[in-house]
Amino acid sequence: MKYTRIVCVLSGGGAKGAAHVGAVKAMGERGLAPGHFVGTSMGAIIGAMHASGLSYEAAVQRLTRLTRKDVAQLAPGALLGPLGRSILKQQPLRDTITRLVPAKRFDDLVVPLTVTTVDVATSELVLFGAGGRSDVPLHDALYASSALSVYYPPALMGGRAYADGGLRAVLPLDVAATLNPDLVVAVYTGPQAGEEQRGRPGRYGLLAAHDTAMRIMMAVQAEDAIARWNRHVPLVLIRPEVGARATFKVGDALKYVEEGYRAASRALLEWGGSGGVKGQVAREG
Repeated sequence: MKYTRIVCVLSGGGAKGAAHVGAVKAMGERGLAPGHFVGTSMGAIIGAMHASGLSYEAAVQRLTRLTRKDVAQLAPGALLGPLGRSILKQQPLRDTITRLVPAKRFDDLVVPLTVTTVDVATSELVLFGAGGRSDVPLHDALYASSALSVYYPPALMGGRAYADGGLRAVLPLDVAATLNPDLVVAVYTGPQAGEEQRGRPGRYGLLAAHDTAMRIMMAVQAEDAIARWNRHVPLVLIRPEVGARATFKVGDALKYVEEGYRAASRALLEWGGSGGVKGQVAREG
């Protein structure tokens, strides 16, 4: 069967989201070029890189040049603890998004992109780009989608505050379902239910408690989105083995890219070998 409306869903997951680049490469090698990207957090940034027209090589080059300080610099308010606005400065992440994504407006993209964010005041999922609001700068929307609470301050746009889309849609399959796809390929690099968390309990105090709560919430949320999937539309679900507690390990970008390629290649081969039965979910990991 020839698919004409392929939607590629890219999850949140911090630095581990570099695996999305390898997965998109594997899709292209099998003639499954995405006709629409839907992304959350790092998935939105990677989606924007591809939707801007960047080649695989150019995307890898940009990602592997990053260092931890490009995304994680302590904010002055971090010293205030619970009274601080955020742990990290927002400007380094904004500057990094600018270097990674050449397009500046949604209208500049060569492939449609939908970015998820959350309205802090109402807790509603808000979409920017195709199928949502496109009246804001692309880079502002990408920062908003990546502004994970506690770590980064929310993005202020039009008098409203927006935070990480992963708070409501870490794997935005429901958004993809509204786009009338005939095939969805989703890459999930976020926390997974039952995933073992190593390390000394309480090592980072309140921050560790926050991270644990987020991990549980996002893992359950992702599994719920998968369980709700409309089985009349085929879904290839790819889960690269990228481990946990790696949100800011940008130095491992190449390793994540390569694992994304391997996981996607296996999942797509398994799905293709089944004859492309509609509604099949191929899982990795």
